[in-house]
This record gives sequence, C-alpha cells and structure tokens, in this order.
Amino acid sequence: MDLAGNRAGSGAGGRCAPPSVDGELAAALAASGDGVAAGPFTAENLAARQERDAAVRPRPTVEELRDGGRFEVDEWCVPGPPGEPDVTLLSARPADLGGPLPLLYYLHGGGMIVGNAPSVLPQLLREWALPLGMAVISVEYRLAPRVRHPGPVEDCYAGFTWAAAHATDLGVDPERLVIGGKSAGGGLAAALALLTRDRGGPTPIGQLLLCPMLDDRGATASSHQMAGVDVWDRTSNATAWRALLGDLYGTADVPPYAAPARATDLSGLPPAYIDVGSAETFRDEDVAYANAIWQAGGQAELHVWPGAFHGFDTFAPDAAISRDAREARTRWLRRLLARPAPGAA
Repeated sequence: MDLAGNRAGSGAGGRCAPPSVDGELAAALAASGDGVAAGPFTAENLAARQERDAAVRPRPTVEELRDGGRFEVDEWCVPGPPGEPDVTLLSARPADLGGPLPLLYYLHGGGMIVGNAPSVLPQLLREWALPLGMAVISVEYRLAPRVRHPGPVEDCYAGFTWAAAHATDLGVDPERLVIGGKSAGGGLAAALALLTRDRGGPTPIGQLLLCPMLDDRGATASSHQMAGVDVWDRTSNATAWRALLGDLYGTADVPPYAAPARATDLSGLPPAYIDVGSAETFRDEDVAYANAIWQAGGQAELHVWPGAFHGFDTFAPDAAISRDAREARTRWLRRLLARPAPGAA
C-alpha cells in the first residue's frame, strides 16, 4: 500500500510491497497533503525547499516560549568548535521548579538540511519538561550543505560540553544529562554519544533516538521497500546525505560520527531508547543499531510501531498509535531519571 492506503505492487526488480499503513495515520496524512505532495528532496530542488522551510516553519520567540511566565527560557550564545562560529542554545524549564533539574539535550530533525531549534521546544516542554520536571536545551546546529560534516555534530558536541560545564548556571544536574533527537536529530544524538565516549567528554545517562537517521549507504531492505512511498524516502535520504558528506558520500571513509551505523564498537554507550515505524525507510537501520548495541553488551529499548511511517506522530498526533508512542517514550524517560545517579550510595 502507499501512504494513502492504496495497494502497491512488488515494483521493479522484485521489490517487496511496503507494509500496510495504520488507517488513522494514512487518513491524517492524506488530509494534510504534507510531505507527499511536495515530493522528495533532490539536488535540484534542495535550495528552494530550504528557503521555503525557513519561511514557513514556526520559529517561536523567547517571549512566546515563556508562555506568559509558565517557563523560564534563555538563549545562550556559546563557544563553537575550535575556529568555528558560536553555537546558539535555547534552554527552558518549568518556572515553578527550583533546584538542579535533569536535562534533555535535544537535537531537532530535518534531514540535516532543514529545521530549527525553537520550533521543537513547545512540544518538548509540554510532553516532558512539565510532567517529568526536566530542563530542556534545543541546539541550533548548522545545516548542510552550507556546512558539511563534521560541522553539525561538532556544534552539538561544543554545546553539550558547555552545558555540562555550566550546569550550575543552567540549574541542571550534571549527573543526569540525557541526549536525544528525532530523525536527523536522532542520528546526531547517536553520533554525539559515540563522540563524547571516545573523547572522554560529559557522560549522558541515556540517549533518546526517535526514528534516527543513522546510515548513509541506503542498502537496507526497508530503504528499497519504501522507495517513493515513505514521506522521507531513499531519494530524499540520499540528497540529505550527499549534502552532509560532500565528497565522502558513497565512499568507505564515512566516519561513525557522521553515520553511526558505520560504528564497529558500540560498547560503553548510555542506555538507548530507539523507536521507528514498520512502514518507514529507517526501519531496518534502526533495528540493526539496537541489535548491535545488544551484541556489544549495552542496553537498548526498541519499539517498531506497526503501520507507522516516518514522523507519523507529527502528522497524526491524535492517532492511537501516536499516543502510544509518546507514552512509551515518557515511561522510558521516567524510569531512566528514577535510577540512582552514577556513584550514588
């Protein structure tokens, strides 16, 4: 079936038909027209699509994010990677909570090519900061192709190390730092976990990886199965990876800090939460990443949501499966935050 609920054949080259899509999700997507009508990202339309995204995607101001005093929100301009521009961090927390709070350090989605830090904050504050008593930082990392790898992940690392070093100023607990993100942001969060492990940087207690973008090679069965079908398909994916990697694209030299699926050592990583849809391009690379963490002796909680396409909970937030997904993520975060801090008696 395609995402509107129509039956699809096996396709050229014997490609298997994609999985059936949840009815509520398909109806919501068909009604919105978003993602499908615009077609995939290509090298030819990338600049225009980036310009449109910058024009139409919400970018709430600090004052709007404060929501009449409900939240404390600050914008920080912190040192970037050596020799590179500063990085903007948006920090927010419920206004009525004192004391050091656990921190969710969050990286927005958008395929490394679109998106912005403020747009994701209202949902993060509503779904996690308020019910779980957390602080949140959203990172304005630089986008490709204006900045190629390692620029975006180095921006994220610079901001993370600054936040950990300035925990007192931020009112957060340096022993309870969680990194997370969605789609491209999930891939960056996975890369950040690898980078901070290998550099001996601040140690997060968990990594929240929502439909993460992990593998540049486009070789999985789901990548082929969902070609021309998923909201984010292999054409858009290849366009984004080319934008990020430049001349590295298609070579054996892509480092794991760009594409975490390339990592050969997943030991010593913080516990991971990984979720993905059964009807999306990233399904198989995300399942493989969870499996590789288990094989390395690590902890990963994996959810494959049946009949869900990429970003399903954004397109259909009120669908039953979207509510289930949000509740499962919140339960994992609550359990994670309830664990004793490292070194605690």
